[in-house]
Amino acid sequence: MMMLPDVDFLFHLADVAAAQTLPRFRSRLVVDNKPKEGFTFDPVTEADREAEKAIRAAIGQRFPDHAILGEEFGRSGEGDLLWVIDPVDGTRPFICGVPVWGTLIGLTVRGKAEFGIMSQPFTGERFYATPEGGYGEGPHTGRYALAVRDVGGLENATLFSSAPELFRGGLKDRFQTLVDAVRLTRFGCDCYAFAMLAAGHVDLCVEPGLQPYDIVALTPLVERAGGVVTTFSGDRPEEGGDVIAAATPQLHEAALRLLNG
Repeated sequence: MMMLPDVDFLFHLADVAAAQTLPRFRSRLVVDNKPKEGFTFDPVTEADREAEKAIRAAIGQRFPDHAILGEEFGRSGEGDLLWVIDPVDGTRPFICGVPVWGTLIGLTVRGKAEFGIMSQPFTGERFYATPEGGYGEGPHTGRYALAVRDVGGLENATLFSSAPELFRGGLKDRFQTLVDAVRLTRFGCDCYAFAMLAAGHVDLCVEPGLQPYDIVALTPLVERAGGVVTTFSGDRPEEGGDVIAAATPQLHEAALRLLNG
């Protein structure tokens, strides 16, 4: 019988991560640069490393047989249950003092993302999903069910992506075609944009070159809210790659048509 977490355990993991990230946010951090293909600067801080250590320790104590994949320390363990962790998704805004970063913790069951939480401890917000549903909560909103919105076509849609420089070669031109087709495009926000899509404030998120730890926790949030998350080829997103999240199947299809030329 599989031992699966409950929402309280997801919150516990968010708490142990916040104990490491919050004291270091808007502090004079030492910022290191880790090698990454396509980037001259890819920051990592003590907050990233210590938060992942704390999350791993908490999972290991409760679920010692579960496997773990984290951005900072790779994979440990094997099996049908895999925790996927990005301790600080959005390290760039983190080091700039902008609270649109988040801690991402997801759990895949036989390869499919079934549980996920995006915690933004500075604003006190959490967006989370289990097989039973998806919810958001915060000090100014209380608890509410996640639900995407339907704005119709691309001409009414709001599009988010982390940065325009992520789009290179022919994809840059195809992405610009999508930008020209939507009502509003904004950059930045990383994982926070996906949470806003699930909460009904954003309609499209397009992110090339993701790793599993960038998307696994966010996938059940969007899906439980009624949205669609795939790669550009229409496959499941758990392994990362070029990823699109859309509020409706219609927007998903229209955006993919432009992105794929």
